Amino acid sequence: MPAYANPDALVSTDWLQNNLSRPDVRVLDASYWARIEQRDAWEEFLELHVPGAAFFDIDRICDAASPEDHMLPTADVFAAEVGKLGIGNDSHVVVYDNAGGGAAAARVWWMFHVFGHRRVSVVDGGFSAWLREQRPTEEGEASPVPRSFTPHWNGALTRTLDQVEAGLGREQILDARSPARFNGEAPEPRPTPRLGHIPGSINVPFLDLLDKREMTFLPADRLRRRFEAAGVDLDRPVVATCGSGVTCCLLTLGLYLIGKTDFANYDGSWAEWSQHPELPIETGTAAPLSGARHVA
Repeated sequence: MPAYANPDALVSTDWLQNNLSRPDVRVLDASYWARIEQRDAWEEFLELHVPGAAFFDIDRICDAASPEDHMLPTADVFAAEVGKLGIGNDSHVVVYDNAGGGAAAARVWWMFHVFGHRRVSVVDGGFSAWLREQRPTEEGEASPVPRSFTPHWNGALTRTLDQVEAGLGREQILDARSPARFNGEAPEPRPTPRLGHIPGSINVPFLDLLDKREMTFLPADRLRRRFEAAGVDLDRPVVATCGSGVTCCLLTLGLYLIGKTDFANYDGSWAEWSQHPELPIETGTAAPLSGARHVA
């Protein structure tokens, strides 16, 4: 079975348990629930988490001035907040969450890459696998020793609304939402004035990249086939989008695993795009952009 081209992006639950005591490993619980779920990720962290983990709140480590949820913070804010979590530039950051699929953990993985830190991995299968395998846990607040973190901005990994609009018809846009939401046939989990998708987008539901039983990433060859079957041209750059910039990070993580590095996430995603009546939308199944391949 072909190995991942960039295996550094994932660690197994076995690896994490065997490396918890390493001084350079810093574990983050990035659990996140949309408001519609009516669950409190912080309270759940206090009840149970991986030993030594600190809590990374994507709704707090964000651009507080933005009207959209959990948008990227400034480099200074990110550096200050992750420093408080005990992370320095020499840290191996290991991230998990407690939702099936690990989308929030993947977003934190992407955020660290945006700010120039590449020693970051997602726990394949997340906290669900950790609990299922009856691995050790602890409760209560974390007490990390603050560190100094110096960010190095990599703007190539993110897109603004204006950049996505300017790239319409030229850039290959992948949408991680379910087909019903992509087609405008189902409501969004957060109120939006319009339903549908950005014109020309290719629908690659994030769950298609995961083993449905274990909620771990598919092997490299199957990941590649899933992207190609959706109509993605893996020889062209990709911009990923979703509802609010979280599940799209699973697409870019999956692309990174199979060797692509020419990708970006549209941080505002549909939550932002739909708010602008002057911007075009499509409903129904969109055809892939020209140049994309169809693989059965």
